[in-house]
Amino acid sequence: MKYSVIALVLLLAFFSSCKDDVLPKPKAMLRLQYESGSYHTTDLECSYEFEQNASSRIKETNDCSLVLDYPIMKGSIYITYKKVDKGNLRTLLTDAQKLSYEHVSKADNIVEQPYINDEDKVYGMFYEVTGNAASQSQFYVTDSINHFVTGSLYFYARPNYDSIYPAAIYLQNDIRKIMESLQWK
Repeated sequence: MKYSVIALVLLLAFFSSCKDDVLPKPKAMLRLQYESGSYHTTDLECSYEFEQNASSRIKETNDCSLVLDYPIMKGSIYITYKKVDKGNLRTLLTDAQKLSYEHVSKADNIVEQPYINDEDKVYGMFYEVTGNAASQSQFYVTDSINHFVTGSLYFYARPNYDSIYPAAIYLQNDIRKIMESLQWK
């Protein structure tokens, strides 16, 4: 009887000590990495040109406005060209700034980054939008005399900043490349 009690206690100790503690598993995120961009100058019959990422496809619309489509990332950069006429520069600037701040209700933050290229006479602003806004980036550039170009980044998905963050950063860098390489004809 004494040995059976000892055997029972050892048996219970053996089975109760084999259990692992249950720990919650951390949430995993998909790691997305994209190749470095390869750029070439656009061949547009417009008043401007810029360096385009080879992974994007141009869909020309009208009046030198276009869409740079990135099918792998399911996103697009919409570029609109306007001619600066007498007295409409202030209106064009106001509209571009207003468009950027339409996302303020869903955005966590909007960071303005001025751009000045005196050599090529390209002046503008880049807006980086963080949070679950519809557009993650906006920009405009102008020569203040003849040309005005605006652009917006949109994804073909419901905005979830955590999910689109890698693609948003990649395309924001492409927008900066567009602004830095843009030249008027």
